[in-house]
Amino acid sequence: MLHSFAQLPVFYLGLFGSLLAGLATGVGALPILFLSKVTQKFQGALMGFGAGVMLAATSFSLVIPGIEAATEQTGSEVVAASIVTVGMILGGLFLCLSHRYSPHEHFIKGPEGANPASLKRIWLFIIAITIHNFPEGLAVGVGFGGETLANGITLATGIGLQNMPEGFVVALALVGEKYSKWTALLVALMTGLVEPVGGAIGAGVVSVAKPILPWAMAFAAGTMLFVISDEIIPESHRLGYEKGATFGVILGFVSMMFLDVTLG
Repeated sequence: MLHSFAQLPVFYLGLFGSLLAGLATGVGALPILFLSKVTQKFQGALMGFGAGVMLAATSFSLVIPGIEAATEQTGSEVVAASIVTVGMILGGLFLCLSHRYSPHEHFIKGPEGANPASLKRIWLFIIAITIHNFPEGLAVGVGFGGETLANGITLATGIGLQNMPEGFVVALALVGEKYSKWTALLVALMTGLVEPVGGAIGAGVVSVAKPILPWAMAFAAGTMLFVISDEIIPESHRLGYEKGATFGVILGFVSMMFLDVTLG
């Protein structure tokens, strides 16, 4: 079955892999139907775990393969490092501008972006998570455009693993805002379904032109780093439970590192 899967075009691999990763958001939100309260400390640890997974995925599945691909194409480690550096900066700037000009609302930081008062609060939450999830799908799609199928599978597995606690925290926050449990579950699922869009774009770009691969990997890595630092870690440090969140980051990082080594 895996052999047949590997024969699919890169576009479909990226689309399917990012779809499964996105659906994990809804799967992670399922416990909201049976639970209504979870300690803030545990929520912070869950968010920290997700940040650690994304950080390791960025390092081992995007930055390192991107440098290797650029080195192979150019024959120069200096040029390769320069390509990845510029690509990561561009990815971070892209997410920064998306945050600045898209109206959205964080659970902790509150409204942000252009004219947030013009939309209902639930749509501001949805836009915020959509901005957050798009680069994850992009990373999975780009990952499947590399030389080995294992890199894409590792990224999809890691992002899916990160999405599960995130989906639960999102659903929990919506229930806290007086939305019904089923609405919270549906919203969590919807926010994950933007990932196949990013996956299709990432896989489509690298399948059309292989020389773009290191640039695309670096760009995806930059967007992921922006999300980790600007979104997830600050959210995980709320209400003063930084230590639990920090140990969550460590556990998430080593879990993803183990997956990358064993699968890749």
